[in-house]
Amino acid sequence: MGRFAYFEGKFVPVEEANINIQTNSFHYGTAVFEGIRAYWNEEKKQLFGLFVKEHYERMLANCKILNLKVEKSAQELTEITVELLRRCGHREDTYIRPIAYFADLKISPKLIGYKTELAIYTVPLGDYLDLSRGLKAKTASWHRINDTMIPARCKVAGAYVNSAFAKTEALLNGYDEAIMLNPDGTVAEGSGENVFIVRNGKLITTPSASNILEGITRNAVIHLAREELGIEVEERPILRSELYVADEVFYTGTAAQVAPVVQVDHVVIGNGEVGPVTKRLQEIYFSIVKGNNPKYEHWLTPVY
Repeated sequence: MGRFAYFEGKFVPVEEANINIQTNSFHYGTAVFEGIRAYWNEEKKQLFGLFVKEHYERMLANCKILNLKVEKSAQELTEITVELLRRCGHREDTYIRPIAYFADLKISPKLIGYKTELAIYTVPLGDYLDLSRGLKAKTASWHRINDTMIPARCKVAGAYVNSAFAKTEALLNGYDEAIMLNPDGTVAEGSGENVFIVRNGKLITTPSASNILEGITRNAVIHLAREELGIEVEERPILRSELYVADEVFYTGTAAQVAPVVQVDHVVIGNGEVGPVTKRLQEIYFSIVKGNNPKYEHWLTPVY
């Protein structure tokens, strides 16, 4: 099968899903996107979308902030995505990228008076971060955007310049990923991931008021920690120095999944190996997303 996209109201070969260079959102970053995963189960020969409707619910809520008007419900977008995956015929782990944007060929950075269009495409994607080993993270010199600049809870295309600065700085300095701080010095998140620490038997993560994306994987991991591992979870500001003294540090995200961090800046975390809480959460998470845990089948959308 070939690759297809859902582009401005119809399914087309992905090569035909192109925008004009004059497209308004291309110039000003005034688009809202999502990242959704689908997981292939080789034994069952099935593909499962993970939190598909939940991602579209978040996307539609974020579109309201930018005055993007997507005239479809989360359920309708879920059905379109399932059909797109079927047309593409993926037999491997897959990433789904929906994006809503202003399609007008006009020059003016504003959020009114323009027409909204929607595109969805898919690409094969394995692990975004190397999960076979612990990651090295660098605290970025670039502060995280805050709610009075560009709302961090919203996946605004232009806001990811902020993430790109931090990620690039980390890579150029020999690290795998960044950790971004708020102007007050508290931890926000990674370049595209939420941050968790384990300290004294408790799981701690930054709250929505810390300028984070309100992560769907983050919420799932909080639930699993409480319900499956019986671990207390606390949502509160985290100081930079707390990263250094944590027993474990890990990232979560649709792309990142559950990614262990074994070094932050110059400091080795714990014993320098993947911690037991992180490892157990990884095991439970991957069992669920591959369709091997009936208790959580409601998190999944079967494709075929």
